[in-house]
Amino acid sequence: MSKIWTVIIGGMLVTFLPRVMPILFLSGRKMPRLVQKWLSLIAPAILSALLFPELLLNGESLEMFYTRRYVYAALPAFFVAWKTKSLFGTVATGIASAALLRFLF
Repeated sequence: MSKIWTVIIGGMLVTFLPRVMPILFLSGRKMPRLVQKWLSLIAPAILSALLFPELLLNGESLEMFYTRRYVYAALPAFFVAWKTKSLFGTVATGIASAALLRFLF
């Protein structure tokens, strides 16, 4: 087998196994309330870690809040996410807000 196929299959396993293993082992089991609470906070933490540097940093320096156009586009999206818990609604609101701000300014 060539090195290319070894890398492709290895990459597939490394990507596939961490996604399937929790489903196989945790399916149908009741988790403690503390674990459920902790797991519910992972998605917002990851989203924050991805978004806040993009919204607040200009290169390597922190830029003032009111000078960043995308912060104003993100505010309605954050509100929609908080109220509706809808991924589609949040993304649609963020895109519409960014487009409107781009059109107006």
